Amino acid sequence: MRIALLGAAAALAAFCLPPAIARAETPLRFEHVMTIGAEGTGEGQFKYVEDFAFTRDGKLLVTDAVTAWVQVFDPASGKFIKRFGGKGEEDANLDKPEGVAVDPDGNIFIADYNTGFVKKYDAGFKWLLTFSDYGSAPGQNQKSEFMDIGFGRLYMPEAGNHRVNVFDLGGKFLFAFGGMGTEPGKMNNPESAKFDSRGRLFVADLKNDRIQVFDKDGKLTGGWGATGTEPGQFRSPAGIAIDAQDRVYVTEIGNDRVQVFDADGKFLTTWGQKGKGAGEFGNLHGIVVERKTGTVFVADSANNRVQVFRPANRGS
Repeated sequence: MRIALLGAAAALAAFCLPPAIARAETPLRFEHVMTIGAEGTGEGQFKYVEDFAFTRDGKLLVTDAVTAWVQVFDPASGKFIKRFGGKGEEDANLDKPEGVAVDPDGNIFIADYNTGFVKKYDAGFKWLLTFSDYGSAPGQNQKSEFMDIGFGRLYMPEAGNHRVNVFDLGGKFLFAFGGMGTEPGKMNNPESAKFDSRGRLFVADLKNDRIQVFDKDGKLTGGWGATGTEPGQFRSPAGIAIDAQDRVYVTEIGNDRVQVFDADGKFLTTWGQKGKGAGEFGNLHGIVVERKTGTVFVADSANNRVQVFRPANRGS
């Protein structure tokens, strides 16, 4: 199945097609280069890694749902720089941060899973604004997840209401799309929503074991996946990342692996299995790719760490 800007009928039919498998002459491979963090509550340690984003100047942001810290690292060395948020009652504090996104001005948006708040910080990590709230009414959310910014808007999937909420960057609610269901365009616990360079929004539809693709207005344009362990199949897809070639990286909680697809949804490669060693995972969540280097950062949540990989070759 090719992901393209499809018509409605074609988009619906796309889910009936088997996953396509691309065989590159030189298969794309990834090698482990370092691990960031270990279990704990101190600086540079984790209790439950969730998602990532890069600051405007290239530093790595990592959310921790248990400690409520958002930690900042040098992506090249893995060195801890600082942290912000944390538990508390002040405006700048958080309760269970999960999704994180950065706008073109460097402002940082953090989605708080428990409270329904979305908090906006400036590039210096100073709190600016809180919007949204916990609930199911328009502009509210339940169990906010891994979000992204595109077209001057914040797109936030929420597992509790099975939809994607869309806000402007001042916090004004614009519209929502999705809704509970198994038919194409509907969702069951959407976990992440990330844009590619073409303006396509990829949504990890976790409990439907599939990836769905939408335009900026929430119109379904394609998708792929079914329950299973084969290439192109999923068991609880969670994190999504897009690299400089618009390749799509997907983490799976149930299969303890990362799958990589080309821009048209063809399977390219996979790595990982359950375990505690390098390249082994437990309860995978977010993922992000540094576009200049192709370095991949993976939230190995059960092992309280971030694993870092780089392309062993560039594929073809």
